Amino acid sequence: MDPTVVLMAMAMATTHLGLGATYSTTYYEPFHVARHFQTLDLMSGGRIAWNIVTSLNDSEAANFGRSVHVAHDERYDRADEFVEIVRDLWTAWDRDALIVDKPDGMFADPSKVHTTDFDGKYFRVRGTFTVPQSPQGHPVLLQAGASGRGMQFAGAGADIVFALYKNKQAGADQYRALRAAVESAGRDPDLVTIAPAVTVVTGETEELVHHKAEIIRGLARPEDAQALLGEILNIDFSGRPGDLPFADDELAAMSWHGYRDAVIRLSGKSNPTADDFVRFSGRGTLDELPCFIGTPDQVADEMEEWHNVCCDGFVVTAATVPGAYEDFGRLVTPILRRRGLVDADYRGTTLRENLGLPMPERLTLAAADSL
Repeated sequence: MDPTVVLMAMAMATTHLGLGATYSTTYYEPFHVARHFQTLDLMSGGRIAWNIVTSLNDSEAANFGRSVHVAHDERYDRADEFVEIVRDLWTAWDRDALIVDKPDGMFADPSKVHTTDFDGKYFRVRGTFTVPQSPQGHPVLLQAGASGRGMQFAGAGADIVFALYKNKQAGADQYRALRAAVESAGRDPDLVTIAPAVTVVTGETEELVHHKAEIIRGLARPEDAQALLGEILNIDFSGRPGDLPFADDELAAMSWHGYRDAVIRLSGKSNPTADDFVRFSGRGTLDELPCFIGTPDQVADEMEEWHNVCCDGFVVTAATVPGAYEDFGRLVTPILRRRGLVDADYRGTTLRENLGLPMPERLTLAAADSL
């Protein structure tokens, strides 16, 4: 189902929860995404986030009438323009543009509603946006940047960066690199949250925890890993000999460069095999992501050790649904609150307030300046 429709239903049933959904810059148009998400943000009172992706594989391209997926770096070049246009549209209405004076027949001050005029390599957009600002200005921007080009893209505009680490030491190195990318883009790294994905398996006793982990590990199969790898790398693993190294051109064609580069680094091979991808990626297993396995106090200890060393927060993934989230909320969150690592209450009514982010300012369109 379209996640934004479900998201709106969730927004109507909650009062403070921030809600984010994924939309691709490769298969949509800037005006459509801008209007869609700003409407959601306005209707929810300023609690929406857009997870920006550039998509991954040929199957998605075929769904949208394309023969092949766009090359890696070109997807990001296109996304640069896309996000620039969306952010300009979102701030086209000044915060005090609305008047809503029925007796005088004045809905908005026209001098405070600006025209977007963009002429770039991938997009041409000219017109007036139709949705005023929400209580948080516009949706929060989420993005996952792992490759060099991906980190550059995330550094330029993301409010929250989803990261993929294999361990704490690798995380510390990437954390520094991501903060440097934000600073290189002329932004304050302290206003960007970097959050790695981690899996948590917890329970009331160590015996119960390890029993859960053993059951989960027993469910993973190599063919599942191959299917999941094929999806994110845009490479068909089926029928490929496990010991056959990938050629340079095959590696270059893989969609997710950051994921590919991690396997190359961990395997120590410039041309890893399919078996190497299954083994060193840990795809579809508890070994794919850092896994905090332990009692609630032990999990909280690990999270505290990581915090501010290699991250500002976490994306908690679920080994089981909904049980893993229920366990985390019931057992771990109260401990993090007692330690002052999670707020005891919401700071405000908008997602931007609760993340400690300032209201967005109107930007000058680079492409429009050259007209």
